[in-house]
Amino acid sequence: MSSSGSPPPSGRLGTGHILFLIVAAAAPLSAMVGTVPLAFAFGDGAGVPAAFLFAGVTLLCFSVGYAVSARRTGGSGGFYASVADGLGRPSAVAAGYLALLSYNCATIGLAGALGYFTQLVLAAHGLTVSWQWCAAVGLVLMAVLGYREIALSARVLALLMLGEIGVLAALDVAILVRHGLHALPTASFSPHTAAGHGVGVSLMFAFVSFIGFESAALYGKEAKDPRRSVPRATYVAVVLIAGFYALTSWLAVGAVGSDRVREVAGKQMGDLFFVLGDDFLGKAGSTGLQIMLCTSLFAATLALHSAAGRYAQVLAADGLLPGALAAEHSRYRSPHRASLAQSALTAVVVAGFAVAGLDPYADLTTSMLGLGTLGIVALQALAALSVLGLRLRTGGGHWWRETVAPLLGFAGLAASVWLVVGNFDMLTGSPSAVIAALPWLLPLVAAGGLLYAARLRSAHPARYRLLGTRHTAAAPVPAPSPVLSGDRHARSQ
Repeated sequence: MSSSGSPPPSGRLGTGHILFLIVAAAAPLSAMVGTVPLAFAFGDGAGVPAAFLFAGVTLLCFSVGYAVSARRTGGSGGFYASVADGLGRPSAVAAGYLALLSYNCATIGLAGALGYFTQLVLAAHGLTVSWQWCAAVGLVLMAVLGYREIALSARVLALLMLGEIGVLAALDVAILVRHGLHALPTASFSPHTAAGHGVGVSLMFAFVSFIGFESAALYGKEAKDPRRSVPRATYVAVVLIAGFYALTSWLAVGAVGSDRVREVAGKQMGDLFFVLGDDFLGKAGSTGLQIMLCTSLFAATLALHSAAGRYAQVLAADGLLPGALAAEHSRYRSPHRASLAQSALTAVVVAGFAVAGLDPYADLTTSMLGLGTLGIVALQALAALSVLGLRLRTGGGHWWRETVAPLLGFAGLAASVWLVVGNFDMLTGSPSAVIAALPWLLPLVAAGGLLYAARLRSAHPARYRLLGTRHTAAAPVPAPSPVLSGDRHARSQ
């Protein structure tokens, strides 16, 4: 096994590989089944497709600015590197710890959902398996794939994504064949409907359905041409996800009826798309949707686990986590120790909920995924702000890429954060006061990161000066520091 000081690996990931990694994190089928009915029922009903388009345009503006960061950071380091480049080291430390918390929470929440829905699907076909065993099998597969080279995970995710998107595309085509152009009601995009009562809730669900799309900027070290493939994958992912969400939700409105969709979604909730599958694709189509939901949840769990492991590796390489987590496998070139640590953490938390007798969905998934989602959206807003900070600091840059686009992205994402915080009980589906207080963890972790950065600046200035520099193309990359390889003398300075 080699450590983080090993020679850099030859990149194995192309734009397509990275695209599958980040689309898998967004989990299109899971979003359709779990999020869209809630947006129909509690948001502006038939106006939900317009909310997805608005979110897509906003995130495309964000991506324009984020691509500037990706090119300067070599497409690695994610939010940590982006914020370090634009807002400085203290903010970067806070962002790094927030990212670690958020991606881990999202991974844990999805592991609970995987166990819960797999149990239900198996039970529907006469097989009785506890959710704990279903989750355990998923976690073992996640741990094995996370330990191996990222290209293997990308290939697995590509197969799962093709099946997931294929079954939804089949449903879309079946609705169009039966209803023709009537399946695309113009009412969904009329100002009265799209901006009607509940539009804020619809926008909240639309924005949170994109979580993980920005994670392309974590794979630059493993990409063949990171300064091109990372921005390209991010752009394509936003367009594909937004277009797919908007079209599929629009066709669902047409299939149910624009004047009935709110009422029907409120009654059927998570069963809405399975009912549509039965109606338009037959029993086999509905079964396909059920199976693909389970694979979609596994794909999202693996993708977010991979992202969390790379954040742990980056932070460890900069001395913000135990140095052992920065190690890189000599053969697979993966952050194998960070991945094992993430797998162990996920397993311990899921097991804790199981031992306590708590519900895997109502307690585990809603709380952990809700907190992780909020943290990731907040980090997206911070990353957009960092591009503006870079423009102010350097005094140059393109007016659209480095000013207007990130400003529009920040405005939309800041509004999304406000909506999520204000509707956190709806997002989690829990009236619990404990769960309602979870968002306070985010500012507490951020404050802890700022305080730790201040302590490093005064007590260990050499370590402090290295924070974030290895990821910024515009800055000289220092030689490997004895601090990060365990030199005791350097630690004392």
